[in-house]
Amino acid sequence: MHASVLVLDDRPVIRAGCRVLLAEAGFGPVQEAEHGEPGLSRWRRDRPAATVIGLPDQDGFETAQAILAEDPATAVVLFGAGTDPALAARALRAGVRGCVGDRDPAGTLAAAVESALAGTVFLGPRLAQALALQALLPAADPLALLTRREREILAQIGHGRTAAVIAGALGLSHKTVANVCTQIKDKLGADSPRALIRIAIEAGLAG
Repeated sequence: MHASVLVLDDRPVIRAGCRVLLAEAGFGPVQEAEHGEPGLSRWRRDRPAATVIGLPDQDGFETAQAILAEDPATAVVLFGAGTDPALAARALRAGVRGCVGDRDPAGTLAAAVESALAGTVFLGPRLAQALALQALLPAADPLALLTRREREILAQIGHGRTAAVIAGALGLSHKTVANVCTQIKDKLGADSPRALIRIAIEAGLAG
């Protein structure tokens, strides 16, 4: 295929595994680097045809966003995306073209990269199944999609507290709270902080 690929992940074993799988599928050269600034610097220098970015590390998603902000047309595939439909929706809105789980068949990663290079969206089989089931069996209670931490932060939002205040109250970093707020909005389909406040109040979390 002779298409260059850059693999970004903070875990050397994961990077090496992805590199081998892609090289065996005919891609090349396949380079690797860590998330964050090292990965961005390597991407800017090499300008690969496609970039594979490991998850679930939040830095991986932020790296994907940074790359797509600079080049919205580039092919980005997320690896290790699991079966979280909310994460997939968030990734696709950001411009990611592929989401592959670490439990998908070995050939799935190469198929996702090939699809992304062709300009089409690719979802791993487990994630595609999860999305299909979610469409067929929507949750009766949207809050059932939230983790305990997400519900806790949503309750704080319902009281009108800012991310900075919530971070101080829960002993979290401002960045962590901001990331969780984004995840909550994705899961609940909310498009603004005001919408989250309304949802929290209607759910009785702000009482």
